[in-house]
Amino acid sequence: MRSSNREGKASSSWFRFASPSITDIIFIVLLYSLSTGAMGLRLLGDAGVGWHIRNGELIVQTHSITRVDPFSYVMGGKPWYAWEWLYDVVIAALHHSFGLNGVVFFTALVIATTFALTFRLMIRSGASVPVAVILLVLALGASSIHFLARPHVLSWLFAMIWFQLLDDSIQHPRRLFWLPVVMFLWANLHGGFIAGFVLIALYMIADALQYLRNRETRIPTWSTLKTLGTVTALSLLASLINPYGYKLHWHVYRYLADRWLMNHIDEFLSPNFHGVAQQCFVVLLLISIVAWSVAPIRPRLVHLLIVLFAAYSGLYASRNLPVSCILLVLIIAPALSQAVSAAATNPQIPPRTRQVFGRLESFTSRMGNLETRFAGHIWAVAATVLGLIICAHQGRMGSTRLIEAHFDSKRFPVQAVDVIESRGVRDPIFSLDSWGGYLIYRLYPETRVFVDDRHDLYGAEFLKDYLRAIRVTPDWDKMLNSRRVNWVLVPAESSLANILKETQAWTITYEDKVAVLFRRTEPL
Repeated sequence: MRSSNREGKASSSWFRFASPSITDIIFIVLLYSLSTGAMGLRLLGDAGVGWHIRNGELIVQTHSITRVDPFSYVMGGKPWYAWEWLYDVVIAALHHSFGLNGVVFFTALVIATTFALTFRLMIRSGASVPVAVILLVLALGASSIHFLARPHVLSWLFAMIWFQLLDDSIQHPRRLFWLPVVMFLWANLHGGFIAGFVLIALYMIADALQYLRNRETRIPTWSTLKTLGTVTALSLLASLINPYGYKLHWHVYRYLADRWLMNHIDEFLSPNFHGVAQQCFVVLLLISIVAWSVAPIRPRLVHLLIVLFAAYSGLYASRNLPVSCILLVLIIAPALSQAVSAAATNPQIPPRTRQVFGRLESFTSRMGNLETRFAGHIWAVAATVLGLIICAHQGRMGSTRLIEAHFDSKRFPVQAVDVIESRGVRDPIFSLDSWGGYLIYRLYPETRVFVDDRHDLYGAEFLKDYLRAIRVTPDWDKMLNSRRVNWVLVPAESSLANILKETQAWTITYEDKVAVLFRRTEPL
């Protein structure tokens, strides 16, 4: 009998370890939907990853962090803060081993890990499975406009980890001392590390208010405040361990404080709520209001502050939507689940409706218990290993190509750059800032660009002249003449392409449906 019981327990333990959880399924679905097919192509919808790859290669080749610009004809040799240098090294190594397939798969892996962990943390905090799934779908929908192979996806993951470490500090205060470790990595991967200091400041503000208004809890609250202060100081010191020291922080501040740049860079503009992604964010905000208005338990003050911060930052700039959504769902999921659970015993609700809520509560409780018992995650590990094997075989599994990452020839001047390469053009090329990264990826080091999307490097004054040329406003040709531009590559239907076609000094060298390549034929 005892042997039979042992076998039953062993079988049950193995079943819990080997069975895929909902978290595993979410992870696998996201990983492969984002790395294969049309979504894999979409991750390369931003050409900036091109200069990240080349900069990472440059760092590896020279064994030193890039401190002056190597890619631009205009800014070449001038100080440049490669604040995402660690990401550049990682992405260059992946590109060297697996090509663009590796770059796309890594990005999909980070996104899948971020949202799968977000779902798991919602369940762990007391959210029901249906509520967590619905909120996760809305968060994914709102974040989808930023599903791009860029280092900002790592900020999503680090922001989620940072928040959870802070939120667990009541039960596990020692975990706070992981924050400096997280900050050290974060500050060398992406400029979004500033959000970490905002979040920890909100926790300190909430604890300070608690200290002032509640005398009975002053001693433990003061202890928490001292710990947060220590961790904040250590995190600040950790953020200074970067190639540029305190100058990085000053540079980030100057960049974000430049009103002209913030008003002209698309990702820093407020969301356009005609889009589906932006509407998902609005729905999340409305759910947050409803959840806390009907939840039986009052929210913590710090959670209220973070929701206000998430709402403001998401409404202020579209680039903030993913982090805002992650923070929102982690906070409101338990409150909304509590509201649904309370409805099952609310005497003010009709009996039949209470019965429906009761059955739903019973079902979701069983689902939640089952989800937390499945802890092996071997399916997620196996899916990751299989993806790496596929990348190592040029995106193929047998004779079937599953991952075929490349820059979209309908979005980027792929054929035009082929012509530039075949004709051995070595002069700098004036083009769109959004195409600059692709040109660097394809043409560096033989050919340099006039501009790319490193707007903090070029600055407002240069970009004003650039926009004047691109938009063909008065004195549009001043930059082209003063900078002695001899080659121009612009979209086929752009204003600059149309006026250059009518200008005698310029001749079309190549043209297709995407881009037109012009060469100056009359000397200045």
